[in-house]
Amino acid sequence: MSSLKMRELLFKNLTSADRKRRIISSCEVVDRQGMHTTIRRHFVCKVIEIKDGFVEKPLPQIYVCRICNHAQQQERYFCRMKAGLYVRSNERLFLVLFGHSLKIDLRPVTEVKKVI
Repeated sequence: MSSLKMRELLFKNLTSADRKRRIISSCEVVDRQGMHTTIRRHFVCKVIEIKDGFVEKPLPQIYVCRICNHAQQQERYFCRMKAGLYVRSNERLFLVLFGHSLKIDLRPVTEVKKVI
């Protein structure tokens, strides 16, 4: 007998009017083997043309968090990364700033009953 497998996907792809900022996000929901999993991904990219001088790019950052609730059999993970890089195209210099976040929520499909 196979377990119930259901997957829902939602994608968003947004670009600003001046085409300097782009946001891509997705949400995936999966019910498998008694666990309800929600995965959210979010990517933001911003392009800045450097015309005069030198713009210092920000230092890379990473943040990771894990939260467990054993009583309710739930787990949450969160990861965020930010960085920047220089790109040269057609003799023009650009600073590309980007950020990526990943959020994962795991919980039982049915509520867990507490035993007192």
